Amino acid sequence: MRILRSVILITIALLTFSFVKVNNSNKDKERAMNIGQEKDLKVAYFASGCFWCVEAIFESVRGVEEAISGYAGGHTNNPTYQKIGTGRTGHSETVAVYYNPKIVSFQTLVDVYYGSHNPTTKNGQHPDYGSQYRSIAFYNNNNEKEIIDRTIKKLNKEIYKGKIATEVTKLTKFYPAEDYHQNYERLHPNNPYVRNVSIPRLNRFKKKFPELLKKEKH
Repeated sequence: MRILRSVILITIALLTFSFVKVNNSNKDKERAMNIGQEKDLKVAYFASGCFWCVEAIFESVRGVEEAISGYAGGHTNNPTYQKIGTGRTGHSETVAVYYNPKIVSFQTLVDVYYGSHNPTTKNGQHPDYGSQYRSIAFYNNNNEKEIIDRTIKKLNKEIYKGKIATEVTKLTKFYPAEDYHQNYERLHPNNPYVRNVSIPRLNRFKKKFPELLKKEKH
């Protein structure tokens, strides 16, 4: 009886933990999809390597209210971190950037995007390589597409000599990533990858665009 009771208690505990974890994840995803409507914000979508890095960069920009890590650009439904890691789902690690257009423009966000990664790398950003880390600038409408295309043309002429490999794709579906990926850099500052890759990338961006940064909270 004691063994049976122990098994039952362990099973109940595991089911409870699973429910809480799924429920919290669902709440985070619901928050991600509703935040724009609640604050009358616009949403831009960008992929340029590890979404931990990209999320932290955009969240440092004045006028950006929230950045959500997720998946987009693929051909399968309900992708997960494990599935896109195979490179077979077509998705790229993508960040949804919720911004106030009265404070920061879409053009500025595109400038941030191109100023914070190497767009000439076809599949990846050092040290992460594979189609899930490729560079994609998503657009929601023709105006956004024109801004992206115009920026690429300008940068190809002035800096990259026609070598920009960024895909320019209409956003069809964005899937928020698992809860543990959200705000990863801020919540895990001592993670080796964060220390050696994410934070240096963020600091390079801050040094390049100090005029776009939010004021430090004291």
